[in-house]
Amino acid sequence: MTVTLDMSDTALREVNTTLQTAAKTGANEPHVIENPRGSHAVACGLDGPLDVTVRGSTGYYCAGMNKDASVTVKGSAGPGVAENMMSGVVTIEGDASQYAGATGHGGLLNIKGNASSRCGISMKGIDIVVHGNIGHMSAFMAQKGNLVVLGDAGDALGDSLYEARLFVRGDVKSLGADCIEKEMRAEHLDLLAELLVRAGADARPEEFRRYGSARKLYNFNIDNAAAY
Repeated sequence: MTVTLDMSDTALREVNTTLQTAAKTGANEPHVIENPRGSHAVACGLDGPLDVTVRGSTGYYCAGMNKDASVTVKGSAGPGVAENMMSGVVTIEGDASQYAGATGHGGLLNIKGNASSRCGISMKGIDIVVHGNIGHMSAFMAQKGNLVVLGDAGDALGDSLYEARLFVRGDVKSLGADCIEKEMRAEHLDLLAELLVRAGADARPEEFRRYGSARKLYNFNIDNAAAY
């Protein structure tokens, strides 16, 4: 049985409380949100295995702090979708605005359209797959995890990143400080193949290039002072 929550007559707080309770108690019923009308913070703080479908576009911080739940947005999402995500799957069938997946620790953020600037900023273990393009300063200070881009990347990709892995199929406008292109080894092809299958992406690992940290900014060096 599907539980339907209509935001044209149900307040956001009640919607989120219902979802959080269902996730905590291990409810098996799929939950559908109708008429989100760009509301902010929809389906936030879910802490358990729950299947949620949002029929429409959302505002900022949709599915923030997600843990174990599967959230699908049948539309686009505003800034900070899946911010601080811990696990589970968040799928955006349209586009995502700024800093999608920011500080994410785990799980998969699957964006079927484009993502704006700072996608994956300070990511800490999350996997992000973007089927379209990403904007400037994406993966800024990314610490851990994988960012996969089937389209193009904007300026300053991977600026000041740590050990996150970046895979881009299209063109990169420019690389940020301490980000360089790296060899695509067998283990990276295997990892990328798995991520593409999980995201339902129509691409081959061999079509991508890998980028990562040159590791020259880990410790202060006067010769690199201008890059800090």
